[in-house]
Amino acid sequence: MTYTPEKPKTAESSEALRARIPGWGADLDPADRPSVPRERFDPTFSGAWWEFPERQPEKWPRERSIEHKFLTPVFGTACPPKGVSGAIRKLAYRRYSEGRAAHWLLLMAADRVDAAGSTLRSFLTTRPDNPLTETGVLSEISHHGLASRRGENRADLRHQPLDPIIVAAPWVLAGGLAFALARRVVRRRRA
Repeated sequence: MTYTPEKPKTAESSEALRARIPGWGADLDPADRPSVPRERFDPTFSGAWWEFPERQPEKWPRERSIEHKFLTPVFGTACPPKGVSGAIRKLAYRRYSEGRAAHWLLLMAADRVDAAGSTLRSFLTTRPDNPLTETGVLSEISHHGLASRRGENRADLRHQPLDPIIVAAPWVLAGGLAFALARRVVRRRRA
């Protein structure tokens, strides 16, 4: 047994396993392997039937790092670049190497722009985003959020005071702007 002074049990022999488990060791003999066609050991054989794989059609110009000569044969198409965030992503790939911080900072900025854009688009729908339920703010109260933040060896202790500002500031700013705009409209209508 593990963590005790007793000697561990030795492994059962092939005969004992074959007697106890029906079908055990059916593929021990290479001549009886169930693979079709039968396995052949050839270290030079890769199994590929092509010299270079067939290229996926490119429906729109894709981002490609400047380090690479051409786009990979297969690439993702689930989230095509669009709008301002797409333009920022294209700039990052066109101008900077993947080894530069500017490349990754631009990609992160594009993600933030995309997130802000989707939040703004959600206000045009019948079910806009709900910051209280979708950002996890309520879990700070209901799931011991403050108690979990008191650890001594946590790497994120320094930035914890910034977390509420980073999460709440855009919403407070947007609410303040909406209030100021509504107030201005009401004052103009009264005058």
